[in-house]
Formats: sequence, C-alpha cells, structure tokens
Amino acid sequence: MSKLENASVQEPPLDYSFKSIQVIQDLVTEEPRTGLRPLKHSKSGKSLTQSLWLNNNVLNDLKDFNQVVSRLLAHPENLAWIDLSFNDLTSIDPVLSTFFNLSVLYLHGNSIHRLGEVNKLAVLPRLRSLTLHGNPIEEEKGYSGVTKADRTTAEVWKRMNIKPKKARIKQNAL
Repeated sequence: MSKLENASVQEPPLDYSFKSIQVIQDLVTEEPRTGLRPLKHSKSGKSLTQSLWLNNNVLNDLKDFNQVVSRLLAHPENLAWIDLSFNDLTSIDPVLSTFFNLSVLYLHGNSIHRLGEVNKLAVLPRLRSLTLHGNPIEEEKGYSGVTKADRTTAEVWKRMNIKPKKARIKQNAL
C-alpha cells in the first residue's frame, strides 16, 4: 500500500449527511459537512478519503453514482465505507458491487423489499459490515440480521467463556 493510500484510510469522511439530497448529481454542487478535522485533497482538488456518508437524505436511486464519486474522490477505487442509511432506496443498486474495496455498507432505514437484492453484493471480497435493519426486507422469510461471521464469532466466544453445566454443578457441590 502506498503512503498516499495509507494516509487516506485515516482521513475523515466526505460527509453529505442531512443535506436533503434528492439525486446523486447534487453532490457535485453541494458542500460536504465540516468535521473536527479538515478534509485533505489531492493536487487536482479531489478528496483523499475512503469514506462517503450520504445518510439521512432523500435519495431513491444511485443514478450517476460512479461518475459523481469519480469527480469527488482522488481514488474512488479505494472507497471502503459508504453510508446510505435513512434514504428512500428500494433496491441495492448494482453500482455498489463495483467498489471492490468496500468493507462497510450501511443501508439501514431504507425501503428495500427483496431479500434477493443482497445477492448483488456477493462479489465484494472485503465487505465485513452490512446493515439492512429498518427495511421491509426484515419481514421476508429467511432474513436474518446476523451474518455468518457473527455466528462464527458467537460460537467461538461461547466455547471459550462458558463452562459446561456439569462442571459448574460439580464445583458447586464441593
């Protein structure tokens, strides 16, 4: 990983939350929210961050997402965190599956109905955190808010920290 890429992991997000954004194109003219730390930019003026926060807006599709992200970020291919929570999305746009370094994707609080939509994200090798709660998808048979990794972690934790009942009974009897 180059020094530039490593530095961008530490950068604050490009934050467009709570901006009443209706279409992705609005990001080009809208100013991101300012945080405690200033955003760093490349010589071309593009942000060096790997995080894009679009939560709490009124987006109902991601038309032109790739083009706009390419205009905003110096390294859109390194985008690792996208927060699209609390919008009006009814499906998982296939454009999200093109960001192969994506590790965090927040989609909770939208209007996603079909469980099959999640399959579009199966090609993302680094995706570790996906939120879907607060969507109509929760009502579908087979939906579980718990991932396979969550179940594995829980099983390991259980084996490491909980003594069998028989052993506890024997200890109490002594």
